[in-house]
Amino acid sequence: DGNIVCSAISEHVENAGVHSGDATLVLPAQRTYLETMRQIKEFSSDIAKSLNINGPFNIQFLAKDNKVKVIECNLRASRSFPFVSKTLKHNFIDVAAKVIIGKKVEPLADSTYTYNYVGVKAPEFSFTRLEGADPTTGVEMASTGEVACLGQDFDEAFLKALTSVGFRFPIKSILISSGTIESKSELLEPARQLVKAGVKFYATPGTAKFMKAHQIEVEEIQWPLNGKGTNAIDLIKSKSVDLVINIPKNFQEEELTNDYLVRRAAVDYKIPLVTNRQLAMRLAEALMNKNPLALEVKSWDEY
Repeated sequence: DGNIVCSAISEHVENAGVHSGDATLVLPAQRTYLETMRQIKEFSSDIAKSLNINGPFNIQFLAKDNKVKVIECNLRASRSFPFVSKTLKHNFIDVAAKVIIGKKVEPLADSTYTYNYVGVKAPEFSFTRLEGADPTTGVEMASTGEVACLGQDFDEAFLKALTSVGFRFPIKSILISSGTIESKSELLEPARQLVKAGVKFYATPGTAKFMKAHQIEVEEIQWPLNGKGTNAIDLIKSKSVDLVINIPKNFQEEELTNDYLVRRAAVDYKIPLVTNRQLAMRLAEALMNKNPLALEVKSWDEY
């Protein structure tokens, strides 16, 4: 009857603009301000009361500098209900079912700050089955499933989840095309750290020039449509790289076509692909902090 009896706040790794079904989700939230969380709870309570909600609901929020806005409110369960239930060890669907049929339910205390582990949900895509589809994430959902993993901290859970959706470790070589100037700047420090750790970088011309200007060791590789020398697709076909980072930039036709060809080749030749800057940055951090081949393996009920 409009009173919230249990709730959870999960956080996207990717910035807004990526559909929640395609986003990498983390619970409990890792980088959300306390004031933002307070506002989310307050707004959720107000919305539940005004709509007199009697059952499960989910809300997407947009937050920047502690200013919180509502994107949408759906009066139904979401795909994150099982993820939340497994991670927090509270069966949200069981509670929702009881509410719907009129059984009395005691409110569950918020225990966000008591967990000594983290859950990460990574999306699973089926681009290999869709010939010609552009393997990027956006406002329309493209994922066909997801995998959730638990770890002692974000980095461990994140690397486990990526392993589960097909990423292969260790990563010794990366082909990078880092997109806009803002994106290039943001990815400089992660790239510098990975080079120090022994990762070899190949980059398309603009990215290579930018990295060299900032004293980062990189080998320049041509775009596939340039028609000269070894190009990015040759590199992918020969399985010379372990990861492709291709951040879409603008919509000039040639660049879009070049970018598309590289992304599509990565998918077709089963090379892990990252098309989101935030995801690339968190992956670089995780690789610096953890050995992906020595992650602790525990069963769900041990957490």
